[in-house]
Amino acid sequence: MQPAFGVIGLGRMAQALVVPLLERGRIPSDQLLAVVGGSGSLEQRRGSLPAGIGLVAADDPSAQQVWTAPIQLLAVKPQQLDAVAAAAGPVVGQPLLISVLAGVSLARLQHLFPGHRCVRAVPNTPALVGAGLTALAWGEGIDQGQRDQVRQLFADVGEVLELAEAKLDAFLALTSSGPAFVALVAEAMADGAVAAGLPRDLALRLSHRTLAGTAELLDRRDLHPAQLKDMVTSPGGTTIAGVRALERIGLRSALIEAVVAAAERSRELA
Repeated sequence: MQPAFGVIGLGRMAQALVVPLLERGRIPSDQLLAVVGGSGSLEQRRGSLPAGIGLVAADDPSAQQVWTAPIQLLAVKPQQLDAVAAAAGPVVGQPLLISVLAGVSLARLQHLFPGHRCVRAVPNTPALVGAGLTALAWGEGIDQGQRDQVRQLFADVGEVLELAEAKLDAFLALTSSGPAFVALVAEAMADGAVAAGLPRDLALRLSHRTLAGTAELLDRRDLHPAQLKDMVTSPGGTTIAGVRALERIGLRSALIEAVVAAAERSRELA
């Protein structure tokens, strides 16, 4: 039977996108076919997914059926792309290929998968808890109905934006690499609290909640970050002493350079 939705590669991000679709009934589990790397990956994935979905290893002949689905999610590692494309089976009509591969351009996707209509999607890891950000860039020939389908897929796990492809590298650097930068800040703040006398578990919890609360305050009050900084710094006080220390060691410049470096690396991958 031809699947309604095909998934090529089923890592954390693909699961974060697919599971809400199944839970909300947007795709019946028996109409989804996912291809994973090998038999070991197959058994590992079965325990973390809803019952009833089709799971096959890439070396199973039935894996070729995934290419007959009208909508296909491509979520392999970028270094696996050429091999996946070479092994791709025949398609039916002009299926929609949604790629979440970092740095892989629409031009390259359309060259490797000439029978498909291609979309680039750049989601980030907060999609795992329904708080993601996803940017979409459209390839040639995508009609309005297909655009609506793609938007809905990612709207189930967070906010969706449409951007020119040239802006995706910067978007990825800020939103996809950004959680790692924020996590590093959270860990460092907790380490500082431990050095100042708090127990580790409490320091980590307080650090996480401080970052989450600060983000919510900035968003809900529509504040510029500088406004919030000024709200909590008083002359000669504790906060300005800490801000001064951060400026002295170059935290602001380090974060700027981290985002720029991630964007440049994304461009190199193209």
